[in-house]
Amino acid sequence: MSGASAETDAAIPNHEPRAVSTVAGMPPVVDPENLYSEMGANRFSPAVQGALYRVYVPDRISGDVTVIDPALMKVVGRFRTGVNPQHVVPSWDLKTLWVVNNAENRVNGSVTPINPKTAKPGRSIPVDDPYNMYFTPDGKSAIVVAEESQRLDFRDPHTMALQWSLPTPGCAGINHADFSIDGRYALFTCEYAGGIAKIDLVKREVVGYLTLSKENAQKESNAGFTPASFTDAETGFPVCAANGMPQDIRISPDGRVFYVADMLADGVYLVDGDSFVEIGFIPTGRGAHGLYPSRDGSKLYVANRGSHRVEGRKHGMGSVSVIDFATRRVVANWPIPGGGSPDMGNVSPDGRYLWLSGRFDNVVYRFDTKSGAVSSIAVGKEPHGLAVWPQPGRYSLGHTGNMR
Repeated sequence: MSGASAETDAAIPNHEPRAVSTVAGMPPVVDPENLYSEMGANRFSPAVQGALYRVYVPDRISGDVTVIDPALMKVVGRFRTGVNPQHVVPSWDLKTLWVVNNAENRVNGSVTPINPKTAKPGRSIPVDDPYNMYFTPDGKSAIVVAEESQRLDFRDPHTMALQWSLPTPGCAGINHADFSIDGRYALFTCEYAGGIAKIDLVKREVVGYLTLSKENAQKESNAGFTPASFTDAETGFPVCAANGMPQDIRISPDGRVFYVADMLADGVYLVDGDSFVEIGFIPTGRGAHGLYPSRDGSKLYVANRGSHRVEGRKHGMGSVSVIDFATRRVVANWPIPGGGSPDMGNVSPDGRYLWLSGRFDNVVYRFDTKSGAVSSIAVGKEPHGLAVWPQPGRYSLGHTGNMR
């Protein structure tokens, strides 16, 4: 279905409650109408006992991780990892935080473990082209997103030894992911192809690719010019501007719809994961980028980065939009006074704050989730996928803490 407001203007269908049969080894779905039920406020697993409450900020250009004590609202540590640290990723078993360092031109990539009980790093492990990392729902594999190689590498979740690889040739800039409610498949965004890849995790194969609607992509890119395509300054990848630039992706609490942030469309696409079709679009703000559910699973916070760095150009018009899952409508917008570039992060354990990196402003933002008031802390150069730890939940599916 095309059109900028097809889903938001239409009645949302009612569904009967259902039981969910998950893949072997995946923890059961406690509430099929709210798969986020086990990540409620301060609902911690015993596995995170003893973890220090910290915010870990990977600074891509600085090549280090800044450590913030959120109770003191100050930087309390900094350590180097590898070249181009992109995201801090909680492990499936919640015992390790992994910094993914994707280096340059697929050379000298690595992952660095952090002990959350000490906030100190361990020895880095060489890994080819790690831009992002996820975990299979049964916890048996880490999925290293080899973005430049257009490939998913399934690795041992502890040693990072390679288990098997899956090429994704139709997904230029394979990037962010989320998983079906039963764990049988995952959807990965294709940042430089303007679409999504569907991966069957049981059969270990690519199901297909979905190109998102061109109608919602900006006629003029937010770099201030109108090319049919351009080159991303960070990676050197050609970008299909006409098809948009999908970023983060998160599943709805009932597991029926995936929300896909698109940085050039300035909003969130709605995709039915089972049938793998686009069903709507929700305008949010300039440069829609990161997606984070509220602690009660009723809202979705959308980080509108306000900018895309293209050939050295950037604009800071960042904000956060709040989508109500029940109505699929934006119910609040939180601008950053003076502008900014909110990117990736997560919600505090008690749900009171949303922490986001300020990608092009070298700060971290803390938004009050009731008022939208924002404060900031200076960090290293070009902060990216920060993690707030510990997080409530039974297990992590990766990224900056996709908890269930």
